[in-house]
Formats: sequence, C-alpha cells, structure tokens
Amino acid sequence: MSIRALIVDDSSVMRKIVDRSLRQAGIEISQTFEAGNGAEALTVLQDTRVDLILCDINMPVMDGLEFIKQLPTVENAKGVPVVMITTEGSEAHVVQALACGARGYIRKPFTADQVKEHGIPILAGKP
Repeated sequence: MSIRALIVDDSSVMRKIVDRSLRQAGIEISQTFEAGNGAEALTVLQDTRVDLILCDINMPVMDGLEFIKQLPTVENAKGVPVVMITTEGSEAHVVQALACGARGYIRKPFTADQVKEHGIPILAGKP
C-alpha cells in the first residue's frame, strides 16, 4: 500500500530523518508533505488529503498538541491517524498526546524499526 504522509516538525533536518525512517521501515510513500509547525500543517491539509501524519510536540507558532486538537475542524484530516514523534518523553506528555487524539507515540531519537512497529499497525487500522 502506497501512502501520502505529512511530517510536521520545526526542524527541516528532522523532517528528512522521519521521511527516510518511514521508507527504511518498509512503508511505501508515494508523496511526502512537510510543515514547520501546526499552523502550516493545517494549511497544507486544507488542500491535501494524507494517510498518515507524523508530528512533533514542541514547535513555535502552533505546537503539536494544539494542532491535533484543531484537526477535527479540517475536512481532509478526519480519520487520519497521527503519530507523535518527539523528545517529550514523560508519561504525562504521552497521556496528553493520546488524549488529544494521537494514535501513537515515538520518542526521539528513534529507529526505523520503531517507526515500523508504531506506523504499520496504525496504517492497517489497528491501535
């Protein structure tokens, strides 16, 4: 299955690392979209439908938690799974991200195997 992914992170280098990790995990990507913060991501989603969103928490302008709270207001984003990829490793942040609607959570630094472990079940519709 070939997917379209949106990667949201304020670091362009990290966005490239996430993209490469998806591909190394065996997830077939047909197209990748990028955004530097949640507000930019919402703009991308106004005109674009994706199959998976990978999002950092700590970003300027609009952080990842606020971004996923706003997702239900965007028609193209309804039902799209979100995986948080972040340095915020505390249990409280994990709980907060999941409560806001994230379907998965990967801590930085991460490996392609971790991306595969968390991403493929979500794409297959499993929690």
